[in-house]
Amino acid sequence: MSAVPLRREITRASPAHPAAAMLTARVDAAKAREIANAAATGYRRTRAPAWLPVVLAPVVGLALFVALWAVVAKLGGRIPDPAVVFQAAAKIFADPFYSKGPNDQGIGWNVLSSLRRVGIGFGMAALVGIPLGFIIGRFRFVAGMAAPIIALLKPVSPLAWLPIGLLLFKAANPAAIYVIFICSLWPMIVNTAVGVRQIPQDYLNVARVLNLSEWKVFSKILFPAVLPYMITGVRLSIGVAWLVIVAAEMLTGGVGIGFWVWDEWNNLKVEHIIIAIFTIGIVGLLLEQALVLLARRFSYA
Repeated sequence: MSAVPLRREITRASPAHPAAAMLTARVDAAKAREIANAAATGYRRTRAPAWLPVVLAPVVGLALFVALWAVVAKLGGRIPDPAVVFQAAAKIFADPFYSKGPNDQGIGWNVLSSLRRVGIGFGMAALVGIPLGFIIGRFRFVAGMAAPIIALLKPVSPLAWLPIGLLLFKAANPAAIYVIFICSLWPMIVNTAVGVRQIPQDYLNVARVLNLSEWKVFSKILFPAVLPYMITGVRLSIGVAWLVIVAAEMLTGGVGIGFWVWDEWNNLKVEHIIIAIFTIGIVGLLLEQALVLLARRFSYA
């Protein structure tokens, strides 16, 4: 409640429809009651700012999460409480880029190593998956050939691809990149192909009548129409890539956030594992939000 000078400004419309007139009468009656109450007290009720729920809701949610975490830690005894994790995080992030050898590096170097692998595998998947999506969506015969292959391979677990990568490349690092490539490929292919299929046939018929070249059809019709679907596939793929790298690094070893989690488990430092979980979540959120920002600001001219 806040004191606001009473100002009576009521504008009335003359609706043409009886239902609209009834609705206007109800609104006017509610305003009249509000004005009468305000006139009696000298004050009137004001609404909360629009930004307040947007800010308050996440804060309350995080506070409830931390409180539940503290209760579970106190009752269970094995999970460290938020205070212990916060103290450990302060020590870890005080020097995140220390290096004491290939197997003892700060969490910052591990995150950067994982991001490098994700960038390589994801970039290769984009270069292959998006053109394939356009081809599959454009030509029905190709789509008929590709559909059973995609349906068969898309549900395969990422870790099932790791032995194949190790067999092909004989090294852990390229095998992890290969797994990211394979698992990031399918969302971009499927979403791009669906976007091509959603283009009205009339557009393609006009292009055929005008005898446009395939490049003109692509640049003037296909790409502008498919762009939202394509960006959705890219967003899904980056999330898949970040999930996959953690699991792959746990098995392949080396420098990376996944290996760091496994190494801390072997050292029985559960608080460090929880820190890694939050770090993985924050990095994944930042990657997705960066692509959301790109989708909002990207304009096709």
